[in-house]
Amino acid sequence: MHPMVKPALRRGWRDLNTVQFGMTPAHALTLGPMDTATGSFLDLLNGTRGMELLREEGRRMDLPDGHVDGLVRRLSRAGLLDDARGGGPAADTLRAKKDVLDRLRPDLASLSLTTSEPGEALGRLAARRSQRVQVRGAGRVGALLASLLAGAGVGEVEVRDGGRVEPWDVAPGGHPAQAVGDRRDESARRAVRQAAPDRPPRRAELPPPPDGGDPGFSLVVLAPRDDVAVHAPAPSCAEPLMASGTPHLYAGVVEGTGVVGPLVLPGETGCAGCLHEDRTDRDPTWPRLIAQWRSGRQREVRPCDLALATTVAGLAAAHALAFLDGRVPSSTGARWEVSLPTLHWHARPVWAHSACPCGASERGNGEHPSEDGASHETMAVQRPSAQCREAAAERPAGTWRAHV
Repeated sequence: MHPMVKPALRRGWRDLNTVQFGMTPAHALTLGPMDTATGSFLDLLNGTRGMELLREEGRRMDLPDGHVDGLVRRLSRAGLLDDARGGGPAADTLRAKKDVLDRLRPDLASLSLTTSEPGEALGRLAARRSQRVQVRGAGRVGALLASLLAGAGVGEVEVRDGGRVEPWDVAPGGHPAQAVGDRRDESARRAVRQAAPDRPPRRAELPPPPDGGDPGFSLVVLAPRDDVAVHAPAPSCAEPLMASGTPHLYAGVVEGTGVVGPLVLPGETGCAGCLHEDRTDRDPTWPRLIAQWRSGRQREVRPCDLALATTVAGLAAAHALAFLDGRVPSSTGARWEVSLPTLHWHARPVWAHSACPCGASERGNGEHPSEDGASHETMAVQRPSAQCREAAAERPAGTWRAHV
């Protein structure tokens, strides 16, 4: 192990005996009491020394026997320590690709803030290389979203869509102006290749699936250009995904509203069918409206504000990456929505419905906190998850969350 205090966290002294790591409330921790010699020793935890050399440095600084090991354990348990050589074989492979890793260093630093074990951040970043994601829809949202996933290190991003690139599909990070008239899926794939820090890994380089079959997709993102499909996703479009157990995430823009979610875990969380059944329960005219919207004359150009589309693509990519990294993002079983011009984010739960054949309702208790199924909690005031509270409860003595 080559210990390294996580460089993503800025360090500052609150007083002569207390050091604070990090600035924001979500990540700031304070550590104390801390004497001057130990504070100076922190500068040596930069990933260039192994434990034996650190012990020698500690003796040279007249630190007591066992003090260095105790400090390293303490920092590690608090989630403040990384391992410059950790992460496993996949991390070693990524480490050897210096140009690729340099492109991904900001993502690595960010991952270090949400992981606790030394070396875990690079291990998760390297694991993205083996992930396969499909994006269905290559409009302003889908094309940019696919590029973001590739740029963040996802190994294989496939894009599906039909038709040709229109002038109104052009967007920074997505379809360039010179792609107008090209096949929409081919243009999006070019954008993906340009955004990726490395070529997609060969299948032979990836670990085989446990059952020996086709590895399939880790996640499918449905980002339709059709605004009706964004507002009211058709359950039939996701039937193959439900049957194969493939997680899928919805994202798009309808009129002046951006939507991210739900992230559907088949058989476990509410799906498009559950959303349709719940809406029908609350509004019996819903099926009639949907039929009219789907069969009505299609407008040539649908509303899709560029900044809003970019915001949706960014948030959807963040939720997708959180899921691929092994987290459960807040879009699981919920739709995050934001509307122009006020741009207040709010979440609407997508409850598992007993009338939906997906079977998710059998796993829950069927209780709904409110009749209209709406949550007005904004992104700015989300409550910490049980997992975060548990992690905080296990923090060792001498470290605590900073009130900043």
